[in-house]
Amino acid sequence: METTARAFRQWDHQYGGGLRRKAVLGQLAEVSGALDDHQAPAVTARLYRVMAQLAGTAATMAWDSGLHRRAQDYYRLALRAAHAGGDVVFGANVLAGMARQMLYRDRADDALQLIHLAQEGARAAIGPRVRAMLHTREAWAYAAQGRTAGFHRATAKAAEALSDAGADGDEPYWIAYFDEAELAGVTGGRLLDLSRTDPRRHAAQAADQIRAALASRGAEAGRSHALDRIGLAECQFLTGDIQGAAAETVLAVQAARGTQSGRVRAQLGQLYPYTVGHSASRPVREARDSIRDLLSS
Repeated sequence: METTARAFRQWDHQYGGGLRRKAVLGQLAEVSGALDDHQAPAVTARLYRVMAQLAGTAATMAWDSGLHRRAQDYYRLALRAAHAGGDVVFGANVLAGMARQMLYRDRADDALQLIHLAQEGARAAIGPRVRAMLHTREAWAYAAQGRTAGFHRATAKAAEALSDAGADGDEPYWIAYFDEAELAGVTGGRLLDLSRTDPRRHAAQAADQIRAALASRGAEAGRSHALDRIGLAECQFLTGDIQGAAAETVLAVQAARGTQSGRVRAQLGQLYPYTVGHSASRPVREARDSIRDLLSS
C-alpha cells in the first residue's frame, strides 16, 4: 500500500488529474477497509499515513481537474489521517496544498494563514526541502497580495533553506521533487503573476527564472514542463516578443498534449487572448489555432 501510494503520487506529479483519480480512490477504500480490521498499533499508524498520502493525492488530482469542493473534502481527510498517523510533516504538506488551492481561487489571505499554521505546527520537525516549499507558498501569497518586498524576502528564505538540503533520503520521498528547478519554476510563475500588472519591472526576470527551470527539467516533468512552457510564452507576449511568444506557444501546446491536467488547459485558455489582435502574423495565427484545437478536443 505504501508503494502504491508513492506510485500514484508520481502519476499526479507527471500527468495531472483525470481518470487516474479513480484508481487512487479505489486504493483509498482498500486502506479504509484495512483500518476497519484489528491491527497492531504500529500497522495502524502506517495505514493512517498511507491514507493521508492517498487522500492528499486525490485532493490534488481533484482540484487540478477543477473539482474544488471535492478537493477540500480530500484535503480534510488527509489532514485528519496525518494527525492520526502522527505524521506532522505531511500534515504541514497538506496545509500547503490547501493554501495552493486558496491561491488559485484568489483567496490569498486564507492561504497565508494556512501556510503560517503549517510553518508553526511543524517547525521542529520539517527538513530543509519542506521548509523551502513552505516559503515559496508564503511568497506566492505575498505576490498575490501585491506585497513585493514580502515576496522577495520569502523567496530568498526558500533558496537559503534549499541550499541546506542533503540527499533525497534525508527527507520524505514526496518532497524530493522540490529542487532548484522547482524553485526556479515557482519563482518564475509568481514573477509572471506580478508581471501582469507591471510587465516592465517583472516580465524579463520571470522569463529568466522559467528558462532556468526548463533547462533543468525536460518533458519528463509532465505537467510542470507544460506550465513552464505556457508561462514562458506569456512572458514573451508581455515583453513584446510576439514572434518568440508564438513559437513558444506551439511548444506549450505540444507539452500540454502529454498531460491530462485541467490546470494546464486552464492556463492555455488564459494564454489564448494574447494571440488575438495579431492576425497579420502567420506564426501567431498558427499558435492561436493550436490552442483552439487542443481546448476543443
